[in-house]
Amino acid sequence: MKTLPGSTIGMLGGGQLGRMFTIAARSMGYEVIVLDPDPDSPAGKLATDHVCANYSDQTAIDYMAKTCDVVTTEFENVPASSLETLAASCPVRPGAQAVTITQDRIHEKSFLRDNGFPTAPFAVIRNQSDLEPGLEVVQAPAILKVSRFGYDGKGQYGIDSASDLDHAWQALQANDSVLEQRVPLDREVSVVLARGTDGQTITYPVAENVHQNGILDVSMVPARIDSSVAEQVVSMATRIANALDYIGVMAVEFFISNGKLLVNEIAPRPHNSGHYTLDATVTSQFEQQVRAVCGLSLGETRLLSPVVMVNLIGDLWQDNTPPAWEALLSHANAKLHLYGKREARPGRKMGHYNVLAPKLEDAVKLAADIKSQLK
Repeated sequence: MKTLPGSTIGMLGGGQLGRMFTIAARSMGYEVIVLDPDPDSPAGKLATDHVCANYSDQTAIDYMAKTCDVVTTEFENVPASSLETLAASCPVRPGAQAVTITQDRIHEKSFLRDNGFPTAPFAVIRNQSDLEPGLEVVQAPAILKVSRFGYDGKGQYGIDSASDLDHAWQALQANDSVLEQRVPLDREVSVVLARGTDGQTITYPVAENVHQNGILDVSMVPARIDSSVAEQVVSMATRIANALDYIGVMAVEFFISNGKLLVNEIAPRPHNSGHYTLDATVTSQFEQQVRAVCGLSLGETRLLSPVVMVNLIGDLWQDNTPPAWEALLSHANAKLHLYGKREARPGRKMGHYNVLAPKLEDAVKLAADIKSQLK
């Protein structure tokens, strides 16, 4: 059954991804109700209604269940119990089972291993006594990653030898974790895809990503990889979506290590590395999310132009003063997207810009020139 314009979409989560989703949905004629505990929610400012409450607040969940025709999520850390409650009253896409797997690194890594998808060697750490046996399996150098609520490099500690284990474990407050081998990197790439209610899957062009301090810095599209590797990325991501019985937009991040493709993470939502689609593809990832969760036909994902996406991090704001935007907006092929966040903080994603050019190398150069001017 299709959910058509004029209907109400519920969004659990109200950050920048929810904001861009809300813009797409409202442009298509939908009402949007955002549930988010932040009174300054970037998505809540643009939604039809902002329910300012915790994701497990029963009154808020009951209101969403009665009011929304379909519900989706902005990020993976929404309580699965809330999704299950909502699913009794309206479609929830993606479903609780897929979100439960992808919101927990232990579940996610185990799912990938059990379904035959290659990952870096890893060990599950639930107790301090698991650390040394885990390192014998994984071998240093490694990274200890908290199993839940880690993102943008947070909740991760490098392990160069066994002497680092106890400090890292205490720093993660003795939470369940994954100890993962730190593999040599040729490239980091990702692909955004959408899977509809009919099982149809469509993928976007593969992005090549560069991170700084654990945060995505730059995405370049098309990725500078062999076409055969790009085909493997697309094939593997599609099989992951099918194995999850996923509905909606999702992203899969990969390492290319010594020429071998390894799955890094699954994101059950639109993704930072897919922000280039706002300006450089026929259908943005946010319009695609609307289409997928509403049971509509999926939109075309053809790349219109080579493109570079650059994240704008709060460090660029000096004394909370915005960067010199004229340095960016003086270029006709540079597109600015700000997220409506009140306060700039170091490490906080405040926006991004896309640079389009006939050749990728020209877009890369101009994107870097703009960034140096903004600094």
